[in-house]
Amino acid sequence: MSETAASAAPGADAPRTPDSAAKSSKDARKGLFARIALFCRQVVSELKKVVRPTRSELITYTSVVLVFVAVVMAFVTVVDIGIGKLTLWMFG
Repeated sequence: MSETAASAAPGADAPRTPDSAAKSSKDARKGLFARIALFCRQVVSELKKVVRPTRSELITYTSVVLVFVAVVMAFVTVVDIGIGKLTLWMFG
């Protein structure tokens, strides 16, 4: 690989621009409570984007989960009984 290709490889650090340096120093100057308040505002804004499922969607999702859990329980039960019988047959 040539030297120019190695320097343009993904993951190579890009030079910092004056804007990014100013932004990081501005973030470093914020106090603890200002950062906590910013976090809380961001959480609230993300929660406002959440769409709740309708009643029929909720019933469908619940049914799918319960059927999946029942199938996995049946599979684990069959494997457990099989291993138990195999162990009993081998070791008597």
